[in-house]
Amino acid sequence: MELTEITKEMYETTKRIDKASKEVFKLAKNRAETERIYREALAKEMMKLRNEGIPATQINDLARGNVAYLKFERDLALELHRSALSSLGAIETQASVLQTISRYQETI
Repeated sequence: MELTEITKEMYETTKRIDKASKEVFKLAKNRAETERIYREALAKEMMKLRNEGIPATQINDLARGNVAYLKFERDLALELHRSALSSLGAIETQASVLQTISRYQETI
């Protein structure tokens, strides 16, 4: 692999890191937003059930069941954020490998 090819690949990897980091920030915001929505809906559902006279021992389970779709959205946002962080780490590792190859090529 020639130095110009390595340099070009490093440039492309840098662009990918920039794009991936922006996506991670978007997913982090979405993760926080879905958490907020879920917690607000859960609290409202618990109050509604309490006002309906449901026994206190059943409120948690019933409320969580009634807003399970929001918990799914929250969990999905969490896993998307985690996978984006993992992908970003992989790209950063690739950049590190390219830098090592570049240094090696320069010494030869």
